[in-house]
This record gives sequence, C-alpha cells and structure tokens, in this order.
Amino acid sequence: MTIEVGDQIPDVKVQVPGPNGPDAAQTGDLLGKGTVVLFGLPGAFTPTCSDYHLPGFVVRAEDLKGKGVDKIYCVSVNDAFVMAAWGKANEVEDKVDLIADGSAVLTKALGLDVDLTGGGLGVRSKRYAMIIKDGTVTHLAVEETLGLDVSSADAVLAAL
Repeated sequence: MTIEVGDQIPDVKVQVPGPNGPDAAQTGDLLGKGTVVLFGLPGAFTPTCSDYHLPGFVVRAEDLKGKGVDKIYCVSVNDAFVMAAWGKANEVEDKVDLIADGSAVLTKALGLDVDLTGGGLGVRSKRYAMIIKDGTVTHLAVEETLGLDVSSADAVLAAL
C-alpha cells in the first residue's frame, strides 16, 4: 500500500552519510519534526537524478527554506558510501541532506518501490516528492513515468 496524504511517515532505520562513514538514523527523527521536503529517486549517479532532480533541489534550497521548509532530504536505494560520493559530486553541502536506503526498507514502507530488475537496477524507488509537517504527509507527488514533471523542486515550491 502506498503512503497517502494524511499518513504518518514510517519510522524505520536508515543510514546517512557522516564525516567518518555511515551513521544509523531513524526516519522518525529525521523526518518527524518541522516542515520537511523528502524526495526519492531511482538512483545516485543515474542521468535524470544527477542532471536534474537533485541539482534542482540544491539550486532551489534557499527558495524552499524561504517558504518555511526546515529540512530537505533526498532518499535513494543506494548505500551511504555511494550517497556521500554523489552528494560531494553534486556539491549538496548543507542544502540537501542525503538518506541511504540501501535495502529499500523506507522505500518499501512507503509503498514507493519499483522493480527495475529488467534494466539491471533491481528494486529501486519511484521518483517522487512529498511535504511532511511534524511527521504527517501533507503533499505527495509521484511520477507516473521515470520523467521529472510533478516531483521537481519547482513543483514542490508551487505546492507550498
């Protein structure tokens, strides 16, 4: 079942890139307080994700925060080492925080997993963006294709 507007964000264990390697974290702690934008994508270092989706949120981070967003998180079904390297390559700095969902625990709990085994990618995340207020989903936009129409930073800004 896919998460819906009005649902609480699931509290599961994930990893975040830390200065000394991966750090364990609970999504309830990361996503449960204040106004949070969470966007998910199929994979770090993949074309649309690296060329448009993540960079759009990096560029528009100040605009999002100006509309009351406290934190911006990007989640992908990749390990924390890959997410750290991807963040560095995209110069996310303190604009976007990265969540490594290497075993797709969060992605499956959200019901936003997609099987891309046929393309050699295994189980991945659908492309989406959501707005979460104090742990409750207030906006959810899931791409019907692997394109970038409803889950971009500009689309989230319009929804705020």
